[in-house]
Amino acid sequence: MTPASIRILNFDDSVARQEKLLAQYHPQVIDLRDVGPSARLWASRKTKDEISRRIPAPVKGQITFLGSGDFHHVSNILIEKFDEPLCVIDFDFHPDWDILAPFLTCGSWVHRTLKNANVRKCVLIGIASDDMSSLWLPTGDLAALKDDRLEVYPYSHGPTRVFLKKVPDNISIEVSRSLLSSTIQWNELKGKNLTEFFLHVIRRLPSKNVYISIDKDCLSHEYALTNWEEGRLSLDDLLHMLKLIKENLNIVGVDITGDYSRPRVRGFARSLISKMDHPRNVKAESLDDSMVTAVNEETNLKILKLLMPAG
Repeated sequence: MTPASIRILNFDDSVARQEKLLAQYHPQVIDLRDVGPSARLWASRKTKDEISRRIPAPVKGQITFLGSGDFHHVSNILIEKFDEPLCVIDFDFHPDWDILAPFLTCGSWVHRTLKNANVRKCVLIGIASDDMSSLWLPTGDLAALKDDRLEVYPYSHGPTRVFLKKVPDNISIEVSRSLLSSTIQWNELKGKNLTEFFLHVIRRLPSKNVYISIDKDCLSHEYALTNWEEGRLSLDDLLHMLKLIKENLNIVGVDITGDYSRPRVRGFARSLISKMDHPRNVKAESLDDSMVTAVNEETNLKILKLLMPAG
C-alpha cells in the first residue's frame, strides 16, 4: 500500500476528522474546503474545472473519500480522468440519473457519466428512493436503458407506471406496455440469493475494468448516518458484493461518499435548494457529532479492510 492508495478530497472535514482512519491508513488529504460551499449539491462548469485541476491523475485502484453525499457528483470528475474502457458500479439510495439538471449535480452525475464513450455500462445497486416512483421516474435517464448500457437493481420497489414515455427493453427490468403507458417491474435485491444474483450481473459486464462508487446512504442507519434518507442494505451485504467484485474484476478506482456534515453553502440559491432538497428529520441531525463520526468511520474502516491489498 502506497501513501497515495487512499485519499480524502476534503470538502467538509467529515472524513478528515476520523482519527482512527487517519492513523491506520495515512491517507493523502487534498484540502478543498475553500471550494466546498460552492460545490455542495452541484458544481458550475467553473467549479467543476477548478476541482478537476486540483485533483491529481488517479493511481490504479485508488480509494477516494468525498465526504458528504452532497458531493457525490465529484464521482463524475474522477471517472472522467480515466481513458480506458470501464464499467461503473454504483451502490446508492438514489439513482442520480436526472436528465433535467442544467449542470453537474449530485442527482445527475450518473446521467452525465454515461455520456463518456469509454464508460461501457453503469449498474445501480440498492436504490430505494421515491425517485423510482411514477411521479419522478420520467425525469430519469430511461433512454440509457437501451442496449443494457444502464442496469438498475433496487433493494425493494413495487411496479412503476410511466405515461407517454418510451421505456426501452432492458435485462434488469420487465416492461409491459399499453397504448399510453408502460409498467416497469423491477428486479429487486430483497430476498435474493445475493451471491448467485450478483455474480450473474458482474460476470457479463462488457469490461473487466470497474470503477466502484459507494454512497453510504444505501445502508441502514446502524452503519451510516448521512445527509440523506436511510437505505435498506446491510453492511454485510455491501461488503459481500464488494468482495465478489474484488475477486472477479479489475478495480481501477473507488470513491466513497455518504459521510455527514452540516451543510455550509455559498449563495442564496444554493442555500434555498439545500433546505428544500435535503430530507427533514435526518437522524444524524439529532445526534452528537462525535457519535455520527464514529458510526461512519467504523463503516469506512470495514470497507477499507476488505478492499485494500493485504500488507
